[in-house]
Amino acid sequence: MAAIDVEDESILASIFKDIFPDSWRNNPDFSFYLSELSSFGVEKLSREPERLAEERAQILQQTRELAFSNYQTFIRTAECTEHIYRDFGRVESSVSLLLDKLPGFRERCRGFMEEAEQIGASRRMNSLTLNRHTEILEILEIPQLMDTCVRNGYYEEALELAGYAKRLEKKHSSLPVIQAIVGEVRQSAQLMLNQLLQQLRSNSQLPACLRVIGYLRRMDVFTEAELRVKFLQARGSWLQSILAAIPEDDPYFHITKTIEACRVHLFDIITQYRAIFSDEDPLPPPADGQAPLNEAAIFHGWVVQKVAEFLQTLERDLQRGVGGRLDSLLGQCMYFGLSFSRVGADFRGQLAPMFQQVAGETFGRAVQEAVGKFQEDMNHYTLISLPSVLGGTGPHVAPASQPGALQPPVVLLDFQPLACFLNNVLTAFNDLRLCCPVGLAHDVASCLQDALNTVSRQIVAFHRAEESAFSSREKQLFDLFCCSYAEQLLPFLNRCLKLLFPPEQLALVLGVSATQLHRFGSLGSINLAAVLLPLDFLLPQRKPEIHIPSQLRSLSFEDQIQDLTPDPGSKATSGEPEEETRADEDLSLK
Repeated sequence: MAAIDVEDESILASIFKDIFPDSWRNNPDFSFYLSELSSFGVEKLSREPERLAEERAQILQQTRELAFSNYQTFIRTAECTEHIYRDFGRVESSVSLLLDKLPGFRERCRGFMEEAEQIGASRRMNSLTLNRHTEILEILEIPQLMDTCVRNGYYEEALELAGYAKRLEKKHSSLPVIQAIVGEVRQSAQLMLNQLLQQLRSNSQLPACLRVIGYLRRMDVFTEAELRVKFLQARGSWLQSILAAIPEDDPYFHITKTIEACRVHLFDIITQYRAIFSDEDPLPPPADGQAPLNEAAIFHGWVVQKVAEFLQTLERDLQRGVGGRLDSLLGQCMYFGLSFSRVGADFRGQLAPMFQQVAGETFGRAVQEAVGKFQEDMNHYTLISLPSVLGGTGPHVAPASQPGALQPPVVLLDFQPLACFLNNVLTAFNDLRLCCPVGLAHDVASCLQDALNTVSRQIVAFHRAEESAFSSREKQLFDLFCCSYAEQLLPFLNRCLKLLFPPEQLALVLGVSATQLHRFGSLGSINLAAVLLPLDFLLPQRKPEIHIPSQLRSLSFEDQIQDLTPDPGSKATSGEPEEETRADEDLSLK
């Protein structure tokens, strides 16, 4: 139907102003009805409301009849409409969810396509790999074969495989599989290197060392200088393991076994090094233009280090104490140094100061113990307790001494503290005589001088403590005690020092004559005047010749006389002539 004309529309708008809504104007039926209505006459137009009412009533009646006859259909239609509405809601939510997942699905599809392309490429590569399976298998088995050769000791074959792997790396360095194979071969080569170095750390003889060094040179992992250092380090580690296995409970046993092990094995290592490496052939200069290495310094430094370690061990064991076996130990060390002089590593000159220090310290400790024992004896000594010889019927009879032997004064047996002190000092002298360097003359004399000064002060202290209680007999006996100390013990110790350090030998060392030795003071002897200075007021004025035993026997004592119990460790007791004779023989310096 044609739309309403503009003129008609204006007329209708003026007639039916604001009667019907604007939305009806666009309805074709409404426009058609208005056009038809405008063509009616007056009569027909007047009957139009009645016709519309009748038509409305008829439509309502038909609607009622239709609703009554089809009410079940309407109910089902409503139910279906509700179900459809619900289904449309679910469809709408599912469509929304689908739309949300479509981008991810698109990415997954794109990834699937890419993966499918990769799978296709891999399939083509697998087909090519299958065609070259034999050659590839041989290459892939190189690491396993290399490991088997290394673990079974087939180093020649292992070196050939390592060389082949290096050539593969140069040709196909960009391939990951080649890089992995080369990496595993390098691991096996490192295992081979560790095994070769471990062989050097074991008890390997010269032929085995030559083979190992040959393999290491072919591996080309060390420069020539580094190879020498590695060889010395490995052999030194093996030597150190041997030395560490020596028990350290007994210092003398430990140092003797150390000397033996070092003398044998260290000499073998030096021989092996000189047979494998030639210090006469110069090492090639470094590639970066640095100064050339001194190959002789490598070996020399290692030998000096090992000698220094041995000297440290020797010094530590000497400080721990080796008893009276310094002479035996010194002889072994000197023989060790003499054997090393053949390889240009004579270290005997470093032994003398060490043994001299130990001998001096040992003598000093023994003398201090003697002084301490003397002080204890003097604290318990009483002049009433007289020696057994005073009650005897005959004089002291000195045991027969060998020619050239120095006989201790037997009269000191009458005074137990002096006899024990002399015995202890003689023991120290006998231990010192086994290893008695001339350089200890001054130290020994000074040590003994200090000890005797202490003894003199102890005698003065004893006199001051007991002087007020002295009887005439005790006073006379104490005078004889002091005389024996001054006229018997001190000169005898001086004679012992002269036998230990003969003046002729001291003069020869000092480069002077024996008559000029006095210019150096009391070298190698005791200054008797200084020792006796605290006792000047105690020493009685006697004639030059005095026989102390006869004076002692002329004294008469009462029933409080007791026998002097000899010192169990004494070497100058009257009850043990054999021990006294042996002490005299030990002190004899021929």
